[in-house]
Amino acid sequence: MCLGWNFIILLTGKEKIILATEQNSALNEKDFGMTSHFEESLQRGIDLIRSKVIEMGSLAERAMQGALQALVERNRQVAYSVILRDQYIDELEKELDRLCLEFLVRQQPVGAHLRFVFATIKINNELERIGDYAESVARHFLRINALEPQPAYDKFVEIANMSIPMLRNAVKAFIDQNAELARATTALEDKVDGIRNAIHEDLVRLREEGNLPLGMLGPLMIIASRFERVADQACNICEEVLFMCSGEYIKHKGGEVLRVLFVDDGNSCVSQMAEGIANALNQSKFVFSSAGVSPRPIDPRTARFMTDKGIDISRQTSKYLNQVPNLDHYQVVIALSKNAEVAFPQPPTKTVSIDWRIEEPSKITGTAEEVRAAYEQAFKFLETHIRDLVGAILGDGKN
Repeated sequence: MCLGWNFIILLTGKEKIILATEQNSALNEKDFGMTSHFEESLQRGIDLIRSKVIEMGSLAERAMQGALQALVERNRQVAYSVILRDQYIDELEKELDRLCLEFLVRQQPVGAHLRFVFATIKINNELERIGDYAESVARHFLRINALEPQPAYDKFVEIANMSIPMLRNAVKAFIDQNAELARATTALEDKVDGIRNAIHEDLVRLREEGNLPLGMLGPLMIIASRFERVADQACNICEEVLFMCSGEYIKHKGGEVLRVLFVDDGNSCVSQMAEGIANALNQSKFVFSSAGVSPRPIDPRTARFMTDKGIDISRQTSKYLNQVPNLDHYQVVIALSKNAEVAFPQPPTKTVSIDWRIEEPSKITGTAEEVRAAYEQAFKFLETHIRDLVGAILGDGKN
């Protein structure tokens, strides 16, 4: 070794430069080989995960298409197929979770690669939920298939033809890392919400006219909401895509908004009054909604009374708890009847449950003056408590 080292020292300057260059070249080739191997392994993992997302997105889309086909064509066989195939989506979700965890442990990704696998884990959950929505549509269809008369399903086709392509584009935006496609997809959410609301109004009208069996009202409203939820999940996927592409976490942007849900038996009187009163406060930091255990159309006397109070609730609709958009994001649930306690989430949970039980004035059968007095009492109770609740929350936020 010493002889070799001495020999190198005795080389001329030009020869030393050549030798050093050759040595550096050999080292660079070795380093490049290690880096290349790591990058190849990293890319293989990414490609495998991406392929599974494509497969799962395809299964979820196929399930929703099948659910729509079963409903429109009244095809029980297709409905059973959707229900049975949901297990494949569940199994694929587990496999994709495993691949992501293995990728994190083996590759220890950073930067864009870490955002990729993080987004994949979240998207995996969104796609599995869409599979559950398809199964739910199929099961509710089986409940109502034998009932007559059946309504026209044109608007169900319309909402499906918006929400399912949104799902497809959301997955494509993820695969192609296309932030613009993700933004364009989320822009369609309000249109889907509008169609869902129109379907609910049509169903309530058909029921009031006697052209829809009572047993069909609830299931059909749930089915419409399931298609609307597909659009919501697609938007969630798009939010993950934007995070993956830019590093900006925009999911549930405006998290300072507090969501309050009023729940009673029928969502036809008191809870609708509460929602109207609360929204009339014009508090941008709050989102107020209402629902019922067994919803019925809004009581006409309630609507007229609220109009007299200067509050228009004509655009509000009766709905089941599971029809409330983003129900799991509500921080406060207020029960206005004993049966409404079923709305309270089971512990452990961060949701605050409040009991404001109150007699529904629409059930009063006395004189017009007595009915009016009952409405006035309910209105005053709700207005006072809602203002106190909002004031307490806003005051708490200033501290």
